[in-house]
Amino acid sequence: MSEITFDGRVAIITGAGAGLGRTYALELGQRGAKVVVNDLGGARDGTGAGHAAADQVVDEIKKAGGEAVPNYDSVSTMEGGENIVRTAVESFGRVDIVINNAGILRDKSIMKMTEEEWDLVQDVHLKGTFSVTKAALPIMRENSYGRVVFTSSGSGIYGNFGQANYAAAKTGMVGLMNVLKLEGAKYNIMVNTIAPSAASRMTEDVLPPELLEKLRPEFITPLVIYLCSEDCKDSGMIFNCIMGWYSRVAFMSTDGVIIGDGSRDISAEEIKEHWGKITGLENPKYLNNVNESFGYLSPLLPK
Repeated sequence: MSEITFDGRVAIITGAGAGLGRTYALELGQRGAKVVVNDLGGARDGTGAGHAAADQVVDEIKKAGGEAVPNYDSVSTMEGGENIVRTAVESFGRVDIVINNAGILRDKSIMKMTEEEWDLVQDVHLKGTFSVTKAALPIMRENSYGRVVFTSSGSGIYGNFGQANYAAAKTGMVGLMNVLKLEGAKYNIMVNTIAPSAASRMTEDVLPPELLEKLRPEFITPLVIYLCSEDCKDSGMIFNCIMGWYSRVAFMSTDGVIIGDGSRDISAEEIKEHWGKITGLENPKYLNNVNESFGYLSPLLPK
């Protein structure tokens, strides 16, 4: 197998002061990328700030012979996203890779969740992904090259009690990815999403200790490294990744059923009668964009 290298490439990693982000930064630095290590330096709930986390990872990369600079901006504002990208351009002249990894938690059941707790999580995860990626895209378009990774979660894809704010933001990233894969395609910009499970400060008191020991962040890193490489030509995909298990997740559509002729009224009783065919999962098909969904309607469309 040919070695994956990143010589001449510039990578931005948000939330890279610890956990998954740190492992990505160290590995990319070791493989030749120039790395912007972004970390606000706050607590898991988003409070506080500091420089120590980002600085430490930068020092680790440099001691290993790599190139890196820190950035301490919050991803939760457009200004922060622009400053993060500006750090890359002013330090290294370009941006080739963006790994949106920064995150916080404000877990509560939806009945107890406040508006502030909802907004804070949306701002960091979903808006943060938008703010950094949007700032980087013009540079990637100009260079006709880009690799972008979003960090979703099984909590959003499958659901998890007490994480309505987090799950909604994480699934929102999938919608954002689905659009960017189309808008970036002709510029050689590939956008993919991971749904990782790994030991970090985000999960340290959520998962049992015996499981945390096996959930090494380093098991997530190989997939992310490949998605960031020139070798990866796929875009718009979602991946489970945990303890060495990697699999694709996709929203699929089935044939379902056509009721009526496209002109007459349809009753709720007819929906009830055909419920098995509507909810059945036989013959699933992946749709590349919303227009492909109209293919199911061909019997009703003008010839």
